Amino acid sequence: MKLKIEPRLSSSWRLSVFIPVFSLAAALFSGGVFLYFMGVSPFQAYRVILTASLGDAYGLSETVVKAIPLTMTGIAVMLSFTMLIWNIGAEGQIFVGAIAATAVVRFFYTDSRAVMLIMMFLAAGAAGGIWATIAGFMKAKWSVNEIITTLMLNYIAMNLLNYFVFGPWRDPSSLGFPMTPPFPDAARLPVFWGTRIHGGLILAMILPLLFWFVLKFTRWGYEIRVMGENPRAAGFAGMNYLWNVVLVMFISGAIAGIAGMCELSGLQGRLQHGFSGGYGFTAIIVAWLARLHPFAIVLVSFLMGILLVGGETLQIVMRLPLSSIMVLQGLILFFVLGGEFFRKYKIRAVGAEEAVHLHAPQSGEEK
Repeated sequence: MKLKIEPRLSSSWRLSVFIPVFSLAAALFSGGVFLYFMGVSPFQAYRVILTASLGDAYGLSETVVKAIPLTMTGIAVMLSFTMLIWNIGAEGQIFVGAIAATAVVRFFYTDSRAVMLIMMFLAAGAAGGIWATIAGFMKAKWSVNEIITTLMLNYIAMNLLNYFVFGPWRDPSSLGFPMTPPFPDAARLPVFWGTRIHGGLILAMILPLLFWFVLKFTRWGYEIRVMGENPRAAGFAGMNYLWNVVLVMFISGAIAGIAGMCELSGLQGRLQHGFSGGYGFTAIIVAWLARLHPFAIVLVSFLMGILLVGGETLQIVMRLPLSSIMVLQGLILFFVLGGEFFRKYKIRAVGAEEAVHLHAPQSGEEK
């Protein structure tokens, strides 16, 4: 007996619900085994994660704070992934957006908060967009692998940020720590309800709705989806591949750059080493777990926020490294994407006679 993999011609709603739920349960079970071998009780660890992130108003607000940049960068990479352009450089685009926003504060400061925030917003979006467009243009023009170029651009952006915070922009009063002077109040986003939730929340709510509408109801969104599903058919239909790749990468990078600006202006209050916390990389997990759906990205970002806030608490309560939460994230991604295989394909046992028939040459073929 042999096994045969066949595509599913249709997928019932029961299967679409059961497989993700089962995959998540399998990931949590595997994570529990991992935590057990780390020397802690899985039940206690999961209880700490939920209590720290959802147990009170402060924990809930911190979860939302983590979800804001994840939602924005998740939307950024979702847009390029829909076109099968693999933008792995959101982290670097966050960095250059933050650098550009800081440059505006340093060299073009004005006491008007509205003018200041608009200039920071535009500078961060332009910087992140141009940074991503470098890889997009090389991909469309010369078929250079965008995974490699966007990944390498991350390290360039990271070291560019380090140059400024360790060098000419470092705060003389920071006691040697790599950070710029604090932003003036006019360069800070408003915060809400006495928490650390900042104005970036508004963008994180608008972007999913905007790009859901764009991808579903506009001609450009249709072109993006067609190019992602069948680039050759898109070419025969007269769609401009180079222009669309460059435009998609620019917008993707611009959103990530603006996420970096929001993180500085709303939360950090200054440019400093490692301010992102890996949001650009986590966004890749968010986009795939959400199946590239804008509204699902909001939900998955919130769930990832729970893990991040809970993980910080685990470091204190159970003395676990933050990397243990990264392992849980990886397990969730592994099992959910593995579940996607079974949602799209089915495995069927093939009898001996059918196996012989499948491997037998058809009429007209050479024997």
